[in-house]
Amino acid sequence: MAQTEKKGGLLRKSSASKKPLKEKVVLMYDEVFTTEDPSKNNPRFWEELFLMKVNLEYLEGKLEALDGEELMKIKDNINCLFQHCIQALGEEHPIRVVNALQTLCALIRGVHQKNKSTSGFDIINMLVGFDKAELCMKNLMESLDSLLCAEGSESLKSLCLKLLLCLVTVTDNISQNTILEYVMINSIFEAILQILSSPLSRREHGYDAVVLLALLVNYRKYESVNPYIVKLSIVDDEATLNGMGLVIAQALSEYNRQYKDKEEEHQSGFFSALTNMVGSMFIADADEKISVQTNEAILLALYEAVHLNRNFITVLAQSHPEMGLMTTPTSPIPTTPVTPLGTTPPSSDVISSAELPLDADVQTSNLLITFLKYSSIVMQDTKDEHRLHSGKLCLIILTCIAEDQYANAFLHDDNMNFRVNLHRMPMRHRKKAADKNLPCRPLVCAVLDLMVEFIVTHMMKEFPMDLYVRCIQIVHKLLCYQKKCRVRLHYTWRELWSALINLLKFLMSNETVLLAKHNIFTLALMVVNLFNMFITYGDTFLPTPSSYDELYYEIIRMHQNFDNLYSMVLRISTNAGQWKEPASKVTHALVNIRAIINHFNPKIESYAAVNHISQLSEDQPRRDTRYLRLGGGTKFSVKDGCEHLYCVY
Repeated sequence: MAQTEKKGGLLRKSSASKKPLKEKVVLMYDEVFTTEDPSKNNPRFWEELFLMKVNLEYLEGKLEALDGEELMKIKDNINCLFQHCIQALGEEHPIRVVNALQTLCALIRGVHQKNKSTSGFDIINMLVGFDKAELCMKNLMESLDSLLCAEGSESLKSLCLKLLLCLVTVTDNISQNTILEYVMINSIFEAILQILSSPLSRREHGYDAVVLLALLVNYRKYESVNPYIVKLSIVDDEATLNGMGLVIAQALSEYNRQYKDKEEEHQSGFFSALTNMVGSMFIADADEKISVQTNEAILLALYEAVHLNRNFITVLAQSHPEMGLMTTPTSPIPTTPVTPLGTTPPSSDVISSAELPLDADVQTSNLLITFLKYSSIVMQDTKDEHRLHSGKLCLIILTCIAEDQYANAFLHDDNMNFRVNLHRMPMRHRKKAADKNLPCRPLVCAVLDLMVEFIVTHMMKEFPMDLYVRCIQIVHKLLCYQKKCRVRLHYTWRELWSALINLLKFLMSNETVLLAKHNIFTLALMVVNLFNMFITYGDTFLPTPSSYDELYYEIIRMHQNFDNLYSMVLRISTNAGQWKEPASKVTHALVNIRAIINHFNPKIESYAAVNHISQLSEDQPRRDTRYLRLGGGTKFSVKDGCEHLYCVY
């Protein structure tokens, strides 16, 4: 009875009387996996091998089936195969080059996979041999560089990038990939830039090029001098930087589009009908099912560009007219099963399609707007560890932007107004804002909205302390710029103040649970100092005198929270313990706020008693109890000639 063989490379079934028929390339692989030189009986062995279509599955399976000892026995043949692959890259015949590139991918992956379970051999020695490693890797990198820079087949360029990505991502920790030392010595940085600066190459290979550059920049970046870091930091070519920004914007835009499509699908599907029947109790559960794979690789590329290259900051605010062009690949791209960092690059159509504006009257979107929308989606759900890290990276990128002087200039520019439709987490106590009601505002308003949204939606048991700290730091950096440059931003500051007060309330309500994991006093101090900044320097950046009225009203209205915070930190600072010092810092920082509360509360109560009013409106105490202005170290007075109060910051 005939039985089907499970191994790859077979052309027919086996039977009792006949042996299974194998592909010729499989038979040649079998010769490589013996201890004898395969070219001993066939001098044209290597020439013939690279004319045959590669069987990746069989080659990698063969490597996987060997144990470390068996692999060491055929090391010479593996070295020989690797070296002949490099030689084939210089051939004029494109089929030889394609087959050599794919074979190299299989060898690199197969040997590294084997090394995960057996550490009895060195990767470089197994692939190339110590004695020939330097010369072979130099030849390999030069061949790849030539192929990437040549005006030849786009398919070959794609395979070259796949091979390089394979080489970079075979280890979980990139800094442990010792073979990358040769990629550092024999740089392909210029080839990557050439791809990004050319519209045609960028559309075909931009995603892989940007991801490859981001990965190479992270190789032992804190341990030694990385030439890719140095070179990226001084790039000033406008076409190259714009090309990099375009690739990043398109990848993030594709994520936003996929999320929006899934969101609309859920709203019009089963969950929408269910919530109409039984109310909104399932809204959050329905939204949790909206899951689109995040793209950390492209986020990493954006971080490195913003962090290392100051010239890239200008790209954030530029629109990309090319994003509206639709293109398709000019030739089929041979593929190898390589997907760096577990992410999937956008399709060719997506790479050249623009993120559509909210309506016909809105300006073209730019990279910063696309990134803010992406962040608003990713930061909604931090319960998942993967998304938690992704949200953290988003906040780190925003921190870099908030620290940059030029970035702040266009963030606060009144002549650059946009409608930014941030995604908001569904919550039972608020309605979803209609897109058409969004005002046109400077981009800094969208950043502040994103921070406020995060503050009010993540007060939960698994408290993301690190993300909250970064969030408050971003707000502080933006306020510092407004104070320094006297920018009077027309923003709904009350929403920020209310969010910060509610955050303090949450910290106090969950003191015991949170203190077991976090130093909540660091965060509380940051929040209190934000209020101190508004109180002391608000006259330099708050838009109108009535904004000060609203600030004081909010502090007095929510005075119970500040009183409770003072009681808590005073209790902890007077007892010996690990939180004594950080709690005492909060105690001192509350001086201004407590002075305001202690001064105005008795007067407001007296006003209510005299006028027989049980419930004061917002305007009533402000009509009769007015303050003038207060600055650092100066005193403020009230209308009825009360005592002066000194404010400390």
